[in-house]
Amino acid sequence: MPSLARSAALALAVALAPVAAAAQQLVGEYVAVIGPQDLYNSRGERLTEPWQILRQDRANFHRFGRRDPGDEGDPFFADANNRAAMERMLIGGRIDPAAARAILAGGAMVVVRIWGQGGRGDYVTVDVWR
Repeated sequence: MPSLARSAALALAVALAPVAAAAQQLVGEYVAVIGPQDLYNSRGERLTEPWQILRQDRANFHRFGRRDPGDEGDPFFADANNRAAMERMLIGGRIDPAAARAILAGGAMVVVRIWGQGGRGDYVTVDVWR
C-alpha cells in the first residue's frame, strides 16, 4: 500500500506542475543601462558574474542614488532582500550567453522581467539591447 500512496502523490504532483508553472505572473519590469560604476562592487572590486552586475546596478539605483541615463526605477529591487536574491532568481530564469557577455562588458541596456506569484519574485529573464 505505501507504494500506491507514493504513486498517487507523484501522479498528483505531476498533474499540478503545469498549473503551478502557469500561475507565474510578471511581478515587475525595468530597463537599465549597465554603466562603469555597475561593474564594480562597493569595495572597488571588478564583478565577474552577470547577476553581480545586475544586483550592483539595482543597489546603485536604489541605495546609493548612482543612476545612469536610461535607468528606470522598480519597486521590487528597492528591497535589499530582493536584491540579495538576484543570483537565485537569475539561475532559475533565463539569460542568453551573448547577453551575459554584453552585461560583463558594460554599456549594455538591459530589460529585466521579474516573474513570480503574489508579489514574490521567483526568477528573472534578462534581454539586452545594444
